[in-house]
Amino acid sequence: MARLKAFQGVVQQNADIADSVVLYIEEAHPSDGWMSTDAPYQIPKHRCLEDRLKAAQLMHLEVPGCLVVVDSMENSSNAAYGAYFDRLYILQEGKIVYQGGRGPEGYRISELRDWLDQYRERLDNSELKENPFRGFRFDRTGSDASDADDSGNQITLT
Repeated sequence: MARLKAFQGVVQQNADIADSVVLYIEEAHPSDGWMSTDAPYQIPKHRCLEDRLKAAQLMHLEVPGCLVVVDSMENSSNAAYGAYFDRLYILQEGKIVYQGGRGPEGYRISELRDWLDQYRERLDNSELKENPFRGFRFDRTGSDASDADDSGNQITLT
């Protein structure tokens, strides 16, 4: 659950530049199988889609504001993304641009955070190139103030 809290922090910090989705797959530590001693919930192996949906509702409580979707009972998404037990991905325009290691050992929130920080920096730099006046507000004042441009636009740093 500590990983989910860290993930939730990254989701909240980057909500302005990234949509986040949790794909709930088969239960890694079912209460009627290889059970984890520190699991906050006792979730049995999913026998049908309704079981999986109920378990996903618990997951949603841990990541409010994040869309939670559920894998099929055939585990097609899990197989396609190699997500078992857990894994972090970033997709951009339908393409994988970041693939984290398989959890639990390869699950690194710090890598996800670093990628998003670098992406934010690239966004900021590209916006500056496209709009060098980003961060400035232009007000039409008609005054002859020394910080007005030739057309009478007052330039104010915001």
